[in-house]
Amino acid sequence: LIVEVHRYGGSVITFSGDKLLGGPQCGIIAGSKELVERIRNNPLKRALRLDKMTLAALAEVLKLYRSPDQLRDELPTLRFLTRSLAEIEAQSHRLAPVLAGLLPDGYRVEAKSCLSQIGSGALPVESIASFALTVSASEDSKLRHLSRALRELPMPIIGRLNDGVLWLDLRCLDCEELLIEQCGVLRNALE
Repeated sequence: LIVEVHRYGGSVITFSGDKLLGGPQCGIIAGSKELVERIRNNPLKRALRLDKMTLAALAEVLKLYRSPDQLRDELPTLRFLTRSLAEIEAQSHRLAPVLAGLLPDGYRVEAKSCLSQIGSGALPVESIASFALTVSASEDSKLRHLSRALRELPMPIIGRLNDGVLWLDLRCLDCEELLIEQCGVLRNALE
């Protein structure tokens, strides 16, 4: 990216540590040594500097980029963004009957295609194909109660209510067993 910016005549570039690198939320300034040094010496820089925890996290993420072959396995953001649609679809069809069996009567669970929003900020409208578990119920209040119960689990499960359906996008689900274990308590919480 920096090389490409330089090729088009740019001397300084700013970018997001979380969106571009998959690391902590921070802003990064890169470019010619002279200009970066001038920015570093500006008194305003003191107010914008990173804390030690963010720097430590960023350093660890940058170390991952030393081994590009292992990057996808080591960096969760990249792993989630590059999951194959076929893998997510298969997961949705495996989990739909399991979740249906964990919910009390009156709920219907299906596997459906959806779009995952990549992020906000620089990519607020970018989306990528995915699959979700959709939950519908005879009453809207049942879905709202389920959505709240999912958010209150020890590891919260965040869904999206849209047109009388609760959507649970599976793009970032990497531990099916934990989902099943946690949802096992829902029947009692919802009856």
